[in-house]
Amino acid sequence: RRSLFRFRFQNTDKVCKKSNCLLLPQWGYTLLALIMGVFSLGGIVLNIVVIAVTAAHRKLRQPLSYALVNLAVCDLGCAVFGGLPTTFNGAMGRFSLGRLGCVFGGFAVSFFGISALCTVAVISVERYIVVCYPMGAVLFQTRHAVAGVVLSWVWSFVWNTPPLFGWGSYDLEGVKISCAPNWYSRDAANMSYIIIYFSLCFAVPFSAIMVSYSKLLWTLHKVTKLQTSESRRTYHVERQVARMVVVMVLAFLVTWLPYAAMALAVIMDPSLYVDPVIATIPVYLAKSSTVYNPIIYIFMNRQFRGCVVPVVLCGWSPWPAEAQISDAATTVASVHKNSKVVEEPPS
Repeated sequence: RRSLFRFRFQNTDKVCKKSNCLLLPQWGYTLLALIMGVFSLGGIVLNIVVIAVTAAHRKLRQPLSYALVNLAVCDLGCAVFGGLPTTFNGAMGRFSLGRLGCVFGGFAVSFFGISALCTVAVISVERYIVVCYPMGAVLFQTRHAVAGVVLSWVWSFVWNTPPLFGWGSYDLEGVKISCAPNWYSRDAANMSYIIIYFSLCFAVPFSAIMVSYSKLLWTLHKVTKLQTSESRRTYHVERQVARMVVVMVLAFLVTWLPYAAMALAVIMDPSLYVDPVIATIPVYLAKSSTVYNPIIYIFMNRQFRGCVVPVVLCGWSPWPAEAQISDAATTVASVHKNSKVVEEPPS
C-alpha cells in the first residue's frame, strides 16, 4: 500500500486517469471544494477591500501600512492562483489542469505564500523598531518600508524558481487537487532543495517573528515598571499589544506549522506514510491564512478599521467616537540605559 501511494503521489493526474483511482468519494471532493471556495472568496473580498480602502484614503498610505497592504496583495494572489483552481479541481473530483497547470499553480501559490510569510516577518520587525526605538538612532522611514516589501518578493522569487530549472520540482499533494513543492521525492537534488527551502523560507521568518515580538513585549513590560504618572495607560497598552501579539503568533502557528511539520517529517523519515486525506488538512490550513491575515493584521489595526468598517457597513461605524490612531503608534516608549522613559505622541 505504501509503495502504491508513493508511486501515485509522485506522478501527475495521468496516473489517476489510467488507473481510475479515487482517493475520496465524489462527495468528499465536493466538500473540499466548498470549504476552499469559502476561504477563497472570503480572502479575495477582504483583501480587495483592504487594497481599495488604502488607495482611497491618503492617511493610510504611510510607511507603517506598506507591509500590511503588501500582505493583502500576497494573500489575494494565493486566493486567486491557489484557492480558486483548487476549488475547481475539487468540484471536478481530480486535477484537471495538466502538468503545465500543476507547475504554474505550484509556483504561483508558493511564490505568493512565501512572500506573505516574509511580509509577516517584516511586520513584526517594523513593529519592534517603532515601539522599541521611537526616538532613537533608528527612525522608520519610507525607504525602510519599501525595502522590507521588496525583500519579501525577492526572497520568495529566489527560492521558488529553482524547481522550474531542475533543482526540486512541483507536484500534486494531498488528495491531488492542488500542487506544491514536491516533499515526497527521494531524489538527492530534490531533498537538498526542500531542506534549504524549509530552512530559509519558514525557519528564518518564524525566527524573526518570535525574536521581534518577544523583544517588543519585554520592552513594554520594562516600560510599565518604570512609568509613574501614566502607569495605568501604559499597562493598558501593554495588555492590548500583548493580546495582538499572541493572536498573531497563534494564527501563524495554526496556519503554517502543521504544513511545515508534515513536510519536515516526510523529509526526515522516508518510510513515513501520510494518508492523502490527512496530508490535505495542513494544506487547507495554510491556504486559510488568506482570510485570517486581513482580519488580524488589518481589522485589528484601529486606523485601518476606522476606514474599512464604514465602507463595509455602507457609511455606518460602530465606533463613532474612536480615535483613529494606528495601533503601532498608539503609545511608543523607549527604555534607555539611564532608565528614562521617552514617550512619542500619537501620530
